[in-house]
Amino acid sequence: MQKQGLAALAAYRPILIAAMAGWALDAFDFTLLLFLIPHLKSVFAVGLPAMAFVVTATGLAKVVGTIGWGVAADRVGRKLPFVLSILWFSLFCGLSGLAWSYASLLVLRILFGLGFGGEWSTSATLLMETVPEELKGLASGIMMLGFEVGFLAAALAFRIVFPVLGWRWMLVLGVVPALFTLLVQRSVKESPLWLAGRREKKPRAALRVTPAVIQGWALMAFLNFMSWAIFALYPTFLITVRHLNPAGVFPFVAIYSVASIIGKPIAGRIAARFGERPMLVVYLLLTIPSVLLYTLNASYVAMVLGAVLMGLIPNSIFGIVPMYLARRFPTDTRGAGIGIGWAMTSVSVIAPYAIALVTPILGLGAAMATFIVIGAILSTVTAAFDTERYIPLPEAAGNVA
Repeated sequence: MQKQGLAALAAYRPILIAAMAGWALDAFDFTLLLFLIPHLKSVFAVGLPAMAFVVTATGLAKVVGTIGWGVAADRVGRKLPFVLSILWFSLFCGLSGLAWSYASLLVLRILFGLGFGGEWSTSATLLMETVPEELKGLASGIMMLGFEVGFLAAALAFRIVFPVLGWRWMLVLGVVPALFTLLVQRSVKESPLWLAGRREKKPRAALRVTPAVIQGWALMAFLNFMSWAIFALYPTFLITVRHLNPAGVFPFVAIYSVASIIGKPIAGRIAARFGERPMLVVYLLLTIPSVLLYTLNASYVAMVLGAVLMGLIPNSIFGIVPMYLARRFPTDTRGAGIGIGWAMTSVSVIAPYAIALVTPILGLGAAMATFIVIGAILSTVTAAFDTERYIPLPEAAGNVA
């Protein structure tokens, strides 16, 4: 069944590769900074809360950017905002390497945040409107594994570039994704659903806020709260608590990332076969005991197993996110709806800052574990409600393209 799905997806290879690679490059630019937090604390003479606030501010800027790119995707098409958002975040990631003070770094990362996330919402909309219904789950999983590819690439840059060239050149590498836009321009076609809507010249519909929409937006906030608690300070945890050098950090990030790469397409297929709600609830409940090995046990075996479980279980949930959000909106408001949904994830970026604030009391490992569990519980409660009957037609009939 998996092989048949992959064979069927071959017909949609350009947009699938573009969506996955775009998300990988987005993640690469964003996570580069996460590996540098302990070093930049010393460079700019600030504490962990100040550096965590840079991450939080980046995510808050994403609220404005993601909604804006989503609205633009409904007005001018999905493809152009996809390309422009990549150019935007690439430029400001590269410029972050020129930061001369903490304040300048903060401003440049906020500007980066305006583009960060716009790429995801536009490419997810384009992908979900291109592949047929029966392939959406698998396509979602493949697209979302791009984050781990980017996270792994950032870890590799930290392993190879940072010890030789320093932190500035690590961030300057962030301009590389701009070259990817040439591929998008040449090989990716505009959404057939958006084009069909333009040809029909129907009056522009207003965004309907249904119970299913509210649930989708809320789940994005809680899932990402949990996710940011898992990964945002993980490199810092490995460096400052487990006392690993760049070479020692890389294997654990690699294990976590590879487990996620394997798990996300599987999660997409499970959700498509058994339903989103059962898959979400089971995965989220399994997350809670997995935390014990991830940050609370210092043995090498526990650290490895914890990295595997975090990648394979909670992180793999994001394999269904594009499908989960896309089918809650009709075509003419899908860009804005997904954009707002992804912007809701920015509310959750308070997690790393909150973790940094309570670290002096609990320790970084326990603080991370606490917020991971809180996020998992909130996500479980939200996902458990059945709002299927409120999904707007024709999506409720399974005709989303």
